[in-house]
Amino acid sequence: MRNSKGMPKERVAGYIHVVRGQKVVLDSDLALLYGVETRRLNEQVRRNADRFPPDFAFYLTTQEVTDLMSQIATSSRGHGGRRKATLAFTEHGALMAATVLNSGRAIEISLYLVRAFVELRRIAAQNADLARKLDELERKTSDLAANHADFSAETRKLLADAFDAIRHLMAPPERSQARPIGFIAPTPKKS
Repeated sequence: MRNSKGMPKERVAGYIHVVRGQKVVLDSDLALLYGVETRRLNEQVRRNADRFPPDFAFYLTTQEVTDLMSQIATSSRGHGGRRKATLAFTEHGALMAATVLNSGRAIEISLYLVRAFVELRRIAAQNADLARKLDELERKTSDLAANHADFSAETRKLLADAFDAIRHLMAPPERSQARPIGFIAPTPKKS
């Protein structure tokens, strides 16, 4: 699904990260999506602080920023990166930011953010249900193997390996530290 500006819903979902067990969008990403400068977004948040309680927006710790930098390749502080604390917006905070910015683009994109958050919740619920069913199947298989002496040790090992492989496939992919895919502009050489 694309919005009227041609931005796919999947791209919007790519800006959502998990911090402190919550799905959030960073201030710089939200500003990019809403078509404003990060400083303007943060300025509006400061001016309307009463609209952003801790369950809507919170500042990241230094360690959280470091962890995210390694995962999503954000700019480092030593090379022209962020000089102020990074704000993380929950789903409700992202919507509230759209209202304080009061621009057509912010309101339009906020709808896609909500849909992306909802889709991520749906996927997480499906994964939890699948994990529960897999645990139940593994328990039943173990009980069956225990009740039948003709299950060889090799068969039991193969079943355990199969369940481990399925759990591995269900786990979220690890982010690689390898070079990102796509065009990367060459850095200018210093003379």
